[in-house]
Amino acid sequence: MHAVMFSRTRLVLAAAVVAFLLVPPPAYADVDLGSGNEGASVKQEGSSKGYTLESRIAFSGSAKGNGGSASALAAVGNWTPPACWYEPRSAEEFSKQVEDEYNTTLNTPGQANYAKAAVGQFRNDYKDGKYKNYNLDQKDEGSWWVAVRDQDRWMEPEAQHCDKPPFWVENDDTPPVENAVTPQVLAELAYNRIQLPTTKVTLAPADTTKVNLPTWAWLDKSMFKEVSVTAALNVGALNIQATTTAKPVSLRLEPGTPEAETYPASGECTFGTGGAIGEPYATGKAGRVPPCGVKYLRSSGDGTFKLQATVTWEITWTGTGNPNPTRLPDGTFGNDQDVIVQEIQAVNR
Repeated sequence: MHAVMFSRTRLVLAAAVVAFLLVPPPAYADVDLGSGNEGASVKQEGSSKGYTLESRIAFSGSAKGNGGSASALAAVGNWTPPACWYEPRSAEEFSKQVEDEYNTTLNTPGQANYAKAAVGQFRNDYKDGKYKNYNLDQKDEGSWWVAVRDQDRWMEPEAQHCDKPPFWVENDDTPPVENAVTPQVLAELAYNRIQLPTTKVTLAPADTTKVNLPTWAWLDKSMFKEVSVTAALNVGALNIQATTTAKPVSLRLEPGTPEAETYPASGECTFGTGGAIGEPYATGKAGRVPPCGVKYLRSSGDGTFKLQATVTWEITWTGTGNPNPTRLPDGTFGNDQDVIVQEIQAVNR
């Protein structure tokens, strides 16, 4: 009977530790993903709770800031970048983190007893249980590996998959988990940090066009060019990096009504020489068919049509041990813009 009760108690404590590991980031967590400016160094911080330590990955280049971005790539297909991963920590770092969390929990007024017990049990496992004193006597022989979650995606089910408690890995050994950080994982995380230009096409006529009038569409080639983000991790014996590059390859136009035609008929405008897509309208081109554009077959009345412009980006990466560009799933990003379509007014005599 006592053995059963002891087993149940251990199960409750284990469940509490898992819950503690997966708690959402507190409002006061130190989170800073940078300004998103070209060349800015971006450091992601993780939750200050739950032994999910802050990430040591630094992002630089055309990287977006914290809190998500309206110009985030949406991967084609079912693939998504990792929502959580594992990173190494030195024995000193890990020891300090656990001791700080333990002392904070014990000294927090109103903290539930089960939470205190869970944190105490967790500490004991690494200090006086399975491990001894956080392996500080072996600090040059390996590292602790800890779970880190993408702070923009911590609510997603995928972010809960990295639920393994911190574990010790000898130098040069492969961590026995999925999503242990590698150059490819860095590349996939950089994929999710790419800052893209707003996809707003230039139209001629601009904003307001006429029924049955071919409307030219094009993108500013100075804005639509290759963009890259580099992710780097330098912790202990691990020094790796990866650069993910997005190259625009096509623009899809969806007029916002079935009563319209696109140029070309597929609605897919490809990037030509010099990185340009479409062709700017100029005087003397009125009789030509636009290489990229739309023709509306009816008026929008008192409202507007939502023209959707979506750019497809080809994604590749290079990095430590991978000098040749390697494909990742293509990504898309688009915006809607309002278009007014009017009837052509005829003059009766």
